[in-house]
Amino acid sequence: MNTIKQYLDEIEAILARVRSTQMEAMEHAAAMLAEATISGHNLFAFGCNHAGLLALELYYRTGGMVNINPIQGPGLHLEITPATMTSQMERLPGYGRLLIENAPVAAGDVVIIHSVSGRNTVTVDAALCAKEKGAAVIALTNLATSRAVASRHESGKCLYEIADVVIDNCGCVGDAALSLPGVPTCVGPTSTAIGAAILNAVAAQAVALVSQAGQDAPVFVSANIDGGDEHNGKVLDAYKDHIFYM
Repeated sequence: MNTIKQYLDEIEAILARVRSTQMEAMEHAAAMLAEATISGHNLFAFGCNHAGLLALELYYRTGGMVNINPIQGPGLHLEITPATMTSQMERLPGYGRLLIENAPVAAGDVVIIHSVSGRNTVTVDAALCAKEKGAAVIALTNLATSRAVASRHESGKCLYEIADVVIDNCGCVGDAALSLPGVPTCVGPTSTAIGAAILNAVAAQAVALVSQAGQDAPVFVSANIDGGDEHNGKVLDAYKDHIFYM
């Protein structure tokens, strides 16, 4: 079989599982984002290493929500050399708590946390600290992996055991999905492609709910189309009290 087709077939199969099993959780998550927006609270997104790519995907994004703020920590986003240090950093006790304590996360806010395994110390610390501050946590994770591994956090908990809403990315244990003849390990990670689809769908539904409530839709348009800068300037101004990345 052509491996490109095999990979795309796998992505389609996983998306079908997401559609058939995760709609309730996704709709709940969208309602949480919308309610926080309507009630004047704040939205955040966090992840480590490649999981953090989805936190970056969600903010300052054409078609995305203006008021989603990334929580970023030095050493967690593949900006360092050697890249292997990021794996050490995401296991560092206390660092996740430090990041949340120094972010403007407060009661009534919503924090999206993405982690495929949900086992590492920084992720669990971040979720626990956000909950302690009165924020709600939406977890995007892989339940098959989380249930197959031991937590690295002193609490013994994984992310899915802490979050208010859990969305399963429906992928396989270890993320890489394809077995190829003569190749000793699987290839073709799926969590980024599937996770981006999940979270962009959730954000789109949240925007729809905000608009239905009669509030200005908190959404960017492309700065590369005519009128884009003017629209974005207006919506940034409308939500300026809930934007911390400018």
